[in-house]
Amino acid sequence: MKIAIINGPNLNLLGRREPGIYGSKGFDAFLDELKAKYANISFEYFQSNIEGELVDALQKLGKEADGIILNPAAYTHTSVAIGDAIAAIDSPVIEVHVSNVHAREDFRKISHVSAKAVGTIAGLGLTGYQLAVDYFISKKM
Repeated sequence: MKIAIINGPNLNLLGRREPGIYGSKGFDAFLDELKAKYANISFEYFQSNIEGELVDALQKLGKEADGIILNPAAYTHTSVAIGDAIAAIDSPVIEVHVSNVHAREDFRKISHVSAKAVGTIAGLGLTGYQLAVDYFISKKM
């Protein structure tokens, strides 16, 4: 099974950026833990601060991955292009947010991704990624 994780802008700063909201663990350390826990899964990881690169990654990995875990970060609220890319690919996508976007500013309650994803996990920290992996395993995608 191959699962792709695609992270959007500023998620390369996890562990340093607003730890009260996003936690103190960096994503690279978390990804190492995830790979160790799910040794039978092939993980592909991509992060970019650039919207078009995220669209390109979705288009590419949408042909290869059994499932995609996507945290579009701030682009969740602004990017019709990312939503359209999800609708155009075959791989199922789970939208993940480290923080509870629904308990934050009003503009964060808008998502151009949620309606195109098979599900959304928000507010559970990095555990949300693990829950998404468990979902894909349970569906044997």
